Amino acid sequence: MSADALSRHIDARSFQAPGPQQLQPRQLSAHAPRILMLYGSLRERSYSRLLTQEAARLLEGMGAEVRIYDPDGLPQPDTVPEDHPKVAELRALVRWCEGMVWTSPERHGAMTGIMKTQVDWIPLSDGAVRPTQGKTLAVMQVSGGSQSFNAVNQLRILGRWMRLLTIPNQSSVAKAYQEFDDEGRMKPSPFYDRVVDVMEELLKFTLLTRDLAPYLVDRYSERKEERAKMHAQTLASL
Repeated sequence: MSADALSRHIDARSFQAPGPQQLQPRQLSAHAPRILMLYGSLRERSYSRLLTQEAARLLEGMGAEVRIYDPDGLPQPDTVPEDHPKVAELRALVRWCEGMVWTSPERHGAMTGIMKTQVDWIPLSDGAVRPTQGKTLAVMQVSGGSQSFNAVNQLRILGRWMRLLTIPNQSSVAKAYQEFDDEGRMKPSPFYDRVVDVMEELLKFTLLTRDLAPYLVDRYSERKEERAKMHAQTLASL
C-alpha cells in the first residue's frame, strides 16, 4: 500500500509503527511479582481452593508475593453498592496485582457461578484506571470426572474480555478427589507437574510484561479518540 493510500484512512498524528526500542523498559521493577488468586467453590473441602493453595506455594517458592481472595460472602452483582466490604476487597486486590490465577471447578459443563460472580465484580475501568488491562492471567480447573477443558476455555474468553494477557499453558485436573491427600496437599503426578509448569510460565510472562504493560496496551484507536477529544475541548475554549 502506498503512503498516499494509507494516509486516506490513517490519522498520521496517532499512527505509530511498533519497534524494538519501545520494548525496552526504562526501569525494571524491583519488587516481587504480585499475583492474585481466585477460586470458584465454597465447599468445606474445595478442590479448586486446594489447587489454588498448592499453586500459591509454588509461586511463593519462585519469589512471588501471593494473595488469595476468599469469595465467601461475596454478593451477586448489582445487589449491593460497590463499597460493600467484599467487593471493595476484591477490587483493591485486582488493582494491587500484576498477574492473576483463576481456578474453577467444572459444574454442568461450565465454570461455577461464584467464579463468574467474582469476575463480574471486576470493572473494565475504574475512573481513569483499567485495573485488569495488560496484566497476566493463568487459568486452571478441577473436575470430578474425566479430564475436561470447558471451564478453562470459558475462563480464557473472560480473560480476553477483561483485556488480560492470558498465558498459553493451563491446568485441568481430572478426578480431583483422587489428587489430594488428607492434609489437602496435592499428590505427585503429571497433573502436579503441569501446575508447576503453569505457575512457572505465569511468572515468566509477568516479569516479561509488567514494566511494558502501558506500551503493550497503547492502541491507535484510543490515541485517535483522545486526540479528537482534546481538539474538541480546544475549539470549545475559543
